[in-house]
Amino acid sequence: MKKRRETEKQKAQEQKAREQNAQEPEVNEVEVREPKAGQSGETQNYTRVEHSIKTQFSAVFIAIMAFAFLGCIFINYAFLEKYYGNSKQKVLVEAFQKINKAANEGILSSDEYDVEFENICANGNMMILILDSSGEVVRTMSSDGTKMRDQFMQILFGNSEDGTREVIIDEEKYSIEKAKDQRLNADYLVLWGTLDNGNLIIIRTAVESLKKSVEISNRFFMYLAVIAVIFSGIFIWIFSGKLTKPILELSELAGRMTKLDFEAKYKGKGKNEIDRLGASMNQLSATLEETITELKIANNELKDDIEKKEQIDVMRKEFLANVTHELKTPIALVQGYAEGLKECIQDDPESRDFYCDVIIDEANKMNMMVKKLLTLNQLEFGTDTVMMERFDITEVIKGVIATSDILIRQKEVRMIFKPKKKYYVWADQFKVEEVLTNYITNALNHVANERIVEVRVGMEGELVHVSVFNSGQPIPQEDLDKIWIKFYKVDKARTREYGGSGIGLSIVKAIMDSFHRECGVNNYDNGVEFWFNLDSSEENT
Repeated sequence: MKKRRETEKQKAQEQKAREQNAQEPEVNEVEVREPKAGQSGETQNYTRVEHSIKTQFSAVFIAIMAFAFLGCIFINYAFLEKYYGNSKQKVLVEAFQKINKAANEGILSSDEYDVEFENICANGNMMILILDSSGEVVRTMSSDGTKMRDQFMQILFGNSEDGTREVIIDEEKYSIEKAKDQRLNADYLVLWGTLDNGNLIIIRTAVESLKKSVEISNRFFMYLAVIAVIFSGIFIWIFSGKLTKPILELSELAGRMTKLDFEAKYKGKGKNEIDRLGASMNQLSATLEETITELKIANNELKDDIEKKEQIDVMRKEFLANVTHELKTPIALVQGYAEGLKECIQDDPESRDFYCDVIIDEANKMNMMVKKLLTLNQLEFGTDTVMMERFDITEVIKGVIATSDILIRQKEVRMIFKPKKKYYVWADQFKVEEVLTNYITNALNHVANERIVEVRVGMEGELVHVSVFNSGQPIPQEDLDKIWIKFYKVDKARTREYGGSGIGLSIVKAIMDSFHRECGVNNYDNGVEFWFNLDSSEENT
């Protein structure tokens, strides 16, 4: 049963996947090769949609051309015959008007009119016959005017009931008829009428079979249209490919931009709308890259700020916990001895003096601890100003040793300091004194064995190296990295004995960080050495 349910679940997932694939548009990868100078070609991949602009563009243009050609063929069939007939009628009327004008001028029968008359006949492909009132031939282009006259008369005055004659235009001076020559089985347009001088004029022009001419014309036009559509389609396909290639490039560019890839740039060098769009997309890509870079920088800064805030919260909690712990013992002592004085547990003067001394001592310890905490707080939060100045570090060391002379004699310590020369440094002299005081005080409080404290100073590269060594027990290896943490004490019982709060080395570390210089500790078999470096003034003698 369980196996069957798993099989049905698998089939349902496969069916869902097929439905999702069916809903997605079909796309294909197509390669567009662009040969460069000196190269066989470069391959670029573009995404081809099922209904591409190139295909639609070509199809629309080919359809327009085919429709235009078919329209022209239809117009030929519908109107060409009528247009041709109207053109022939206009030629006949113009010839009549020219000859009538010559008759009015009296030059119709003269020899000087021969050339003009021949031009009228030849240009219009017409045969013209002019008769006087007695029926004699005045002028004609035929060699046998009498025969032509008889043919014209037969055409004009023959039987019209058989449908061989059709009046098209009937004016006051002339009429135009469509007549058929039975002997030749040919159609003619005949204009006959009377000139202003009384002469009779007959003009005949042959009319081809218009329907046959239209068929021939349309057939030729059809062949021409097919050839034109084929070659135009090829041209449009190539042209549309070049036209849509920048669009495909822009589409590829946009796709890469969606994946935050801003290295791709549009490389068109034209000045049309697509190139302007490409230039805008290049600018958009650069702007997006710059904006995202700024956002990432801001995000990193925000992460740093959050981490700092978390660190500050942790430091604040640790600070409160440590301060509470450190103040608990002296406050309890002060309270206990103060209550003893009030209740006069020991009423003798020596006991009262002892109680008062303990209260004063514990109060001084709390005061010193609060001052050190304020100093450390200013250093850690950067509110304390560092005054960089040039001074002799050897003189500062001598001064700190002289200040500690009472404690040195009380501890019965052998203090060694033998500088070879003066060493000038750049630093805050007051803060350097505090570092030296912390180092020497720690050394005096932890000295043992030979009870030696030695201070050394010398050059280490371009820096002045200062160290304070005290004989005694080395610091446990697991505590070396923790001694710089606030309130951390390696030997809490001994630290309490000499009044240490575990803040001194934290102040040292904060001071050296404000100088952007290093400090540290080294363990030896016979003791411990604390050291720090300062910038040399390069004028040491």
